[in-house]
Amino acid sequence: MFATSSFGDNNAVILLAFKNSLSNPSKLYNWNDTINNPCSGDTANWVGLHCSDDNIDKLTLEGMDLSGKIDIDSLVQLPKLRALSLKNNSFEGPLPPVNKLTSLRALYLSYNKFSGIIPDYAFAGMNSLTQLYLGNNDFTGPIPSSLVPLSKLVRLSLENNQFQGEIPDFQQEFTLFNVANNHLTGHVPVALAGVDPSLLAGNDGLCGKPLPACKSSKKKTIIVIVVVAVAVLALAAIVAFACFRGRRTKTTQAKQLQVQGTQAQTKFSVMAPKHFVESSDHDQQGKNKGLLNFVRNDRERFDLQDLLRASAEVLGTGNFGSSYKAVLFDGPAMVVKRFREMNNANKEEFYEHITRLGTLSHRNLLPLVAFYYRKDEKLLISDFIENGSLASHLHGKRGSGQAGLDWPTRLKIIKGVARGLTYLYKEFPSLTLPHGHLKSSNVLLDHTFEPLLTDYALVPLVNKDHALKVMVAYKSPEFTQSDRTTRKTDVWSLGILILEMLTGKFPANYLRQGKGGNADLASWVNSVVREEWTGEVFDMEMRGTKNGEGEMLKLLKIGMCCCEWRVERRWDLREAVDKIEELKDRDSDYDEFSSNASEGEIYSSRAMTDDDFSFSINA
Repeated sequence: MFATSSFGDNNAVILLAFKNSLSNPSKLYNWNDTINNPCSGDTANWVGLHCSDDNIDKLTLEGMDLSGKIDIDSLVQLPKLRALSLKNNSFEGPLPPVNKLTSLRALYLSYNKFSGIIPDYAFAGMNSLTQLYLGNNDFTGPIPSSLVPLSKLVRLSLENNQFQGEIPDFQQEFTLFNVANNHLTGHVPVALAGVDPSLLAGNDGLCGKPLPACKSSKKKTIIVIVVVAVAVLALAAIVAFACFRGRRTKTTQAKQLQVQGTQAQTKFSVMAPKHFVESSDHDQQGKNKGLLNFVRNDRERFDLQDLLRASAEVLGTGNFGSSYKAVLFDGPAMVVKRFREMNNANKEEFYEHITRLGTLSHRNLLPLVAFYYRKDEKLLISDFIENGSLASHLHGKRGSGQAGLDWPTRLKIIKGVARGLTYLYKEFPSLTLPHGHLKSSNVLLDHTFEPLLTDYALVPLVNKDHALKVMVAYKSPEFTQSDRTTRKTDVWSLGILILEMLTGKFPANYLRQGKGGNADLASWVNSVVREEWTGEVFDMEMRGTKNGEGEMLKLLKIGMCCCEWRVERRWDLREAVDKIEELKDRDSDYDEFSSNASEGEIYSSRAMTDDDFSFSINA
């Protein structure tokens, strides 16, 4: 509590803290110290307030174009607050933690720009709530089930959003229930049979009184069986035809066809009936298990059936599971990643964290588009990036005439990686590992070779035993030595990535915990720069760089300072990023070297000495 001289002063401090959290509070023109008591009895001295006995019981800030953060923690300190209205403003992002306001009776947040999934527990404990208005926003996902136990709730306005799934089994006697123009499906609960049909309109999947009757579940089952049977027969015909052709071709052609047939069966079994058809059915409790939850509002909506019908291609199997490219009919290509090692995260934790990831927006992060939740399996869906990963460009086989990555491109990539990592550190200040799995295969490159980080901030969700086996952060020296990670652990991963980009060598660090020695990329680089010409460490494809060697050497030093074995001597992210941002693709002192000097002479003249690296790799 605030230590103030009077109750009125205390209210003033609380409200000014709330005001300071807003981005543009100009309409709160008299919320200032010149009027130090917001309430005088039942009279409100500040705009937007309603007072009763020197207590603020209503806060009505409507149509003021307010934006920024809604400081719920400040409002909690107003014990008599019963009504809060912020409708018709410009607030955006996820729903704030309104369930902290347990005494609230009416909440109006309509006509804003709120978005994302509302956590299932969002209204738990708000037992005094009688009116809730969330209409005309951009919320997605299911209607939170925590509204069901609120027996006093009689007015609920959720229209013109993007809510999905079934309407929870409400039992209240509503005087207003409006869910028009969403994406709701399934039976209308019996208790809502008397609702005006227009308040349920715009949801093509809803049925039952007061709407038209639902189709027989028996008919649905028959349709599903027929569709699956036809698909199986079609697949059998394809396989039979392939076998017939195989017997009439040469041995090498037969082997190739067999491989292709195996891949086709794999794609079908994974992407089609077994998983997705079963998942799209309803369980015995009536909960839709096939629902895709969108976390972005700038993408056209699709569902699991669209993925079923999409042309699917297996991209590979990574540390967390398989990935597929799905080309939607008349739409974009998406990547579907299956995660099986997240079973320890409960539904509330998963929804909350993934929704948080959906709010992230940065040039160097691959945005999450949608997700699917089931206890034993999760799907994360994002855009397909045609140009592939950094790992494929560094270590993959290129076609004839396809050039490798030159120095300016590699510098551009590492700068983008550093900026994306900085953003994650800023957005997750309390997370020890803001990325946790930074490596070259988790850096995608768009058509301009701008990097996009993927598989970031998943540590809170991945089962710990699996994370310890596969995630790069747990290969770090500090975890190897003392089973701990720090805020500098992702910096170590950045350092390994820098060395990988400069040397062109695949780091053994990605595969197992580093113990030092030449198998460790950082140790190998350290030994080479101390014993041989420094230029020997650089990837051959960059050796044609005649005017960037000095900058390359600077980045090499940055990478090694990020890989410092002892955490206390390792650079922190801010220092590393500042140094990276100073780098240029051309040397500022290039003129001091003869333009006729040989490549070897240039590298020799810039070989690093022990003074350049006064730190340890595996001390």
